[in-house]
Amino acid sequence: MRRSELALVAVLAVALVATAVYLPQLTDARPAYEIPVRDAGDGDAYADATGEGWSRTPAATVPLGSTGAAVPNADDVSIEAVDVEAARTDERLYVRLSWADATHDDSTGAIRSFADAAAIQLPVSHESRPPLAMGSTDNQVNVWYWSADGQEQELLAGGAGTTTRFEEASVDVDAQHDGDRWRVVFSRSLESPHANRTTVSDDQNLDLAVAAWNGSAGERSGRKAASEWYYAATGPGPTGPPYETLLWVVAGVAIVVTTLVTVEGVRRTRGE
Repeated sequence: MRRSELALVAVLAVALVATAVYLPQLTDARPAYEIPVRDAGDGDAYADATGEGWSRTPAATVPLGSTGAAVPNADDVSIEAVDVEAARTDERLYVRLSWADATHDDSTGAIRSFADAAAIQLPVSHESRPPLAMGSTDNQVNVWYWSADGQEQELLAGGAGTTTRFEEASVDVDAQHDGDRWRVVFSRSLESPHANRTTVSDDQNLDLAVAAWNGSAGERSGRKAASEWYYAATGPGPTGPPYETLLWVVAGVAIVVTTLVTVEGVRRTRGE
């Protein structure tokens, strides 16, 4: 092969290798505070906390910290992060929380024992984000709550100390502990016929925050580990193609441009 042809082959090889190495890293990237939402054809694969559908669902690791609540030892919390995964069918949303916990605390038997627990907080309205600490009177939140002592509650709050329980819950929960880790799935229909309940829309992303309690560490009530606001990517995203599609397009254009420049260089070399 001529030297110019070898150069062309080398440039193309470098371009292809670079694409193979770096493009998967780019497509895995996502905006900060985003929780990917997988389109799930079969909801049965997600209703169970260890359902096989979750093995195909990307997780976002959400850091937790104390809430600064005015309760004893509020800053002394032990759960540092929760993995959050989300999937949806045409009719239902599934959110799984998973975190490391070597003890299964169900608040039975011992005096002054407390149950492990978890919760998801969602704005009632999509117009603006409520205050993180249980919303406000004019910007309420829903709270989906589960604890290892058997409590499953759907709550409405309009500020700290205003929590009320819906008489008819519409959230299903499945929780499993494998000796090292909790996995808890919350699920609910995308739309709710009841007032003051969050609707999951195709037109907008869904804001959410999460919290977790470690019973054996004395965590209960306001002494909990909680996140900032995140969002589940249920909406169409920013204008234009999806984020991953844009990355593929950019990479493809780069390869084409590199090839054209190289071919032109070879042509000129041969012309000389």
